[in-house]
Amino acid sequence: MANKKILLVEDDPNFGTVLKDYLALNDYDVTHAKDGLEGLISFKNDEFDICILDVMMPKKDGFSLAKDIRGINNEIPLIFLTAKSMKEDVLKGYQVGADDYLNKPFDSEVLLLKLKAILQRKAIDSSAEDNQFEFEIGGFHLNSKLRQLSFEGGEPSKLSPKENKLLKLLAIYKNDLLPRELALTKIWHDDNYFTSRSMDVYIAKLRKYLKPDEKVEIINIHGEGFRLVVDE
Repeated sequence: MANKKILLVEDDPNFGTVLKDYLALNDYDVTHAKDGLEGLISFKNDEFDICILDVMMPKKDGFSLAKDIRGINNEIPLIFLTAKSMKEDVLKGYQVGADDYLNKPFDSEVLLLKLKAILQRKAIDSSAEDNQFEFEIGGFHLNSKLRQLSFEGGEPSKLSPKENKLLKLLAIYKNDLLPRELALTKIWHDDNYFTSRSMDVYIAKLRKYLKPDEKVEIINIHGEGFRLVVDE
């Protein structure tokens, strides 16, 4: 089986070379571009499985490059590398279609775990958010097309549109972290104090729906997001 191909776009030559060598040692085939423009040319000239983009770069920054990449391929996973953990950057990254991001300096093993998780998730069903509409959550069955949640074959509850979207997203990320910013931008199309509080209200509503099954739990990961944990 061929190694997964990564486009690494990083303008710091030392860091970029070290990261490229590290990923190569872990069986990835890496193309290293030195700026956003070179990154776009590389993307147009080759096929990649995932892109790792630095945010702050000359000629074309990571966000602009991501928009151009998304214009060519709307499915390819993107990870952003940012030197500053500004909420605006994180939100902007998710708005242009990021799958994840890392703040520099970061633990290289964490990057490997993120790469593996994203590529596995894409391999399972790259279009699950659009095509999959039936989910098993412990003893529950969710039909997101009908917005119905039933427990052990009983009478289904009708979910509101936002309850339905949020539970579907949690189900797609089952036992994995659903980043708060990702949920807010996908469902509320904004991330501010009011939408964030609104999402907390919806999480509380979903917890009530899921209460009959002790093996199902929505856990709050402080400052990060939520995990729909199913003890199977």
